[in-house]
Amino acid sequence: MNICVYGAASNKIDKIYIEKTEQLGKHMARQSIGLVFGAGANGLMGACARGAYSENGKIIGIVPRFFTGDGIRFEKCTETIFTDTMRERKKLMEEMSCGFIIAPGGIGTLDEFFEIFTLQNLNQHQKAVAIYNINGFYDTMLKMLRELVEKGFLAEKAVERLIVSDDPEELIEKIKAFKYE
Repeated sequence: MNICVYGAASNKIDKIYIEKTEQLGKHMARQSIGLVFGAGANGLMGACARGAYSENGKIIGIVPRFFTGDGIRFEKCTETIFTDTMRERKKLMEEMSCGFIIAPGGIGTLDEFFEIFTLQNLNQHQKAVAIYNINGFYDTMLKMLRELVEKGFLAEKAVERLIVSDDPEELIEKIKAFKYE
């Protein structure tokens, strides 16, 4: 089983996000769950990969060829797949994963979340979509999603399918038990 983790590429964030996402990577590796991610060495991408690597986990990095330069890519991936475009990267991440975890992040992470969440709601995949809500990072977004439901712009079932937790073990267990309805 592989799980895709989306998250920040920046190191200019509170260390609690780095620490908690490294714990997620460690827990995934201990559960023999492969990490699929954007191959970044920094931020939460790098933290999750370092956690998985420290426990001898399988790490699949998928990266566009234009991401070059020292220190940009996590160099200890089990497998690195190069793509020509960001769209190709996201498609491969989706295809190679049995579920998705959205760790805190910026506009790129939000783009990845909303694409994978939309595809789930269009029945283009039946995989778990989980939000790693460290320190309530996504509380405002979750409130917005509930407001979309209240105002008739989003089906309630869509939000009910989301797995939300700040605990890495709970996230993994809920992803394993997920049944698309």
